[in-house]
Amino acid sequence: MASELFTRHEADALLAGLSEPQLRAVICEQGPVVVIAGAGSGKTRVLSRRIARRCLNEETDPRRVMAVTFTRKAAGELQRRLATVGLRDPVAAGTFHSFALMQLRSRWADRGIEPPPLLQNRFRFLSGVVKRVGKGGEKRADLSAVSSEIDWARARLVDASFYPQAAVEAGRTPPVPVNQMAAILDDYQNQKRKRRVVDFDDLLMLATRDMRNDSRYADAVRWRYRHFYVDEFQDVNPLQYELLSTWRANRDDLFVVGDPNQAIYGWNGADPNLLARFMAREPKATVIELRNNYRSSPQILSLAGALTSSPPMTTECSDGPAPTITAHGDDRAEAEAIARRAAEAYSIAGSWSDQAVLVRTNAQLVIIEQALSGLGIPNRIRGGSGPLATPEIKAELKALDRQGINVSVALDDLLDRSLPSQGSVPPSEIERKANLAAFAQLVGDYLATDSEPTGPRLVAWIGTLVNEDLDAKADAVELATFHAAKGLEWPVVHLAGLEEGFSPIAYAKTGAQLAEEKRLLYVAVTRAEAELHLTWAMKRTFGDRQAKRQPSPYLGALQDVIGRLGVAPRHRVDWRSGLARTRHNYQQAIRRAPKPNTERPIDDDAVYQSLRQWRRARARAADVPDHVILPDQALRAVAKHRPQSIGALGALPGITPVRLARFGNDILQLTAPKS
Repeated sequence: MASELFTRHEADALLAGLSEPQLRAVICEQGPVVVIAGAGSGKTRVLSRRIARRCLNEETDPRRVMAVTFTRKAAGELQRRLATVGLRDPVAAGTFHSFALMQLRSRWADRGIEPPPLLQNRFRFLSGVVKRVGKGGEKRADLSAVSSEIDWARARLVDASFYPQAAVEAGRTPPVPVNQMAAILDDYQNQKRKRRVVDFDDLLMLATRDMRNDSRYADAVRWRYRHFYVDEFQDVNPLQYELLSTWRANRDDLFVVGDPNQAIYGWNGADPNLLARFMAREPKATVIELRNNYRSSPQILSLAGALTSSPPMTTECSDGPAPTITAHGDDRAEAEAIARRAAEAYSIAGSWSDQAVLVRTNAQLVIIEQALSGLGIPNRIRGGSGPLATPEIKAELKALDRQGINVSVALDDLLDRSLPSQGSVPPSEIERKANLAAFAQLVGDYLATDSEPTGPRLVAWIGTLVNEDLDAKADAVELATFHAAKGLEWPVVHLAGLEEGFSPIAYAKTGAQLAEEKRLLYVAVTRAEAELHLTWAMKRTFGDRQAKRQPSPYLGALQDVIGRLGVAPRHRVDWRSGLARTRHNYQQAIRRAPKPNTERPIDDDAVYQSLRQWRRARARAADVPDHVILPDQALRAVAKHRPQSIGALGALPGITPVRLARFGNDILQLTAPKS
């Protein structure tokens, strides 16, 4: 009874500090529920607290929850939040592709089917397809563009026979004539079947097909997953939506979060209408809007409001300086000015990581990187190849891609080899060990999601992770495209190259494409918390020629807003203190909210006492103080949260990678539920 009462108190405590719309989203009982969550409105907080509260209240079984995110990083962040708000049983969180892969692997194993391998070198594979189709003298195709067009067609459920019509209707500009592109799409599918290989989209199609063709199997999958949560719903494509609908069947326990103003992946097959027309498809749905922004200053939100037709968001943040728009003589002068401004902002903030330079295309980053490096400013390009492409990680993946390998033992070995070397070592050795440590964390995340881990399944799971940043979090200015910056935020943001041809991009011609470009600039603007600077160049060098440039057509409306805000003060604006004040006020509001006493009487807890005895025995055996084995903070966190997986344990305070590797299995045995 006491345990049940404590659980209810924990669940009620999750409501503390929520705004009224956030509260309604967390406690709403009628489903489906769609939350329109504007930029910086706390959507991840709402999502994690709804899952945790419903599980703690025993409204849902955490083992029956499917939480779909669009990146592994987002899934990991959601699981970490769930671990810190009192949810002890693990919740399945992952991408559409990772869920589909796990589902198919289990089915193939049950039926004794050898799993088809994932297509490893798509460009090499496509090269053969393009050569076959192009024998009649048709135009040779750029493989990258061909690959992107195939992705769009598959995401939109467009087969080869319908592709010419669909491409024209959508205003697509394929790299070859539409009929030739249709032939490439057809041959690509045929060659995969002949060679018995699958790509990422095949995972979604096969998972959907199997459930539709086998009702008993579909019932088993639907028994496993009964409560559905989908983040970034504006980015869902028709192929993903079809799989979600098959998982869900006719059940109403669906909770989706999205923002129509941040729908920026239509070029890649996403369909923002799936969110915009949610009510038309789901007449029983409850729609809740989050209009309070907890990220950006009023000045930045005013600028963002000029890029949308939605009612302006209200902000809980302090005033900041007015954004600036500056024209420069050429792209080099623009880059050098950005570097000088970054140095000035650093003198106030004291941290390079508080700044980002965002551009529309990767190619624009080169000259900016040079200018920053020229002033000795550390910088990092986000979304680069990362450690997964390095020789040492490729060798690890090759070694792991074997049946019978013990992935847990492999993780222990990785952690040992990633420990920092003693004494003076060359930078290459430091970098190699950092890459191994990042890869070890990835393996740990995999172990937390797969109940039957194997080497090949690990390699296949890693293959579903796209554009994940594993670089060390050094203090550096972040360089990124508008797309890569989505979901992130910085106190100071520089938006560069805001010229016609970049914003909107030159190939955006249709109304839908131009609307998406405007939303993309909105996403970039709302990455800024306190200070925002927009720049463009009157001349830009392309290869060996210099071209005159015109400002982005969006800058006129933005300049009008800045004019109404007033001129930015000439003296340095201490946005750091204003930002700190805003965050302090927000935290104070949370602390003032009523909450029950949820502290577990930890000293009398049986698990806590077992952990103390285990720690004392390990410390005596090693002849070290108890806290060296596990500090008190970590001991209490483990006893409170009862982690049931390596991933959940590693998210707790005081659990370092070394402790996780050496003691993780022992601790999990002590926190496992007693039968």
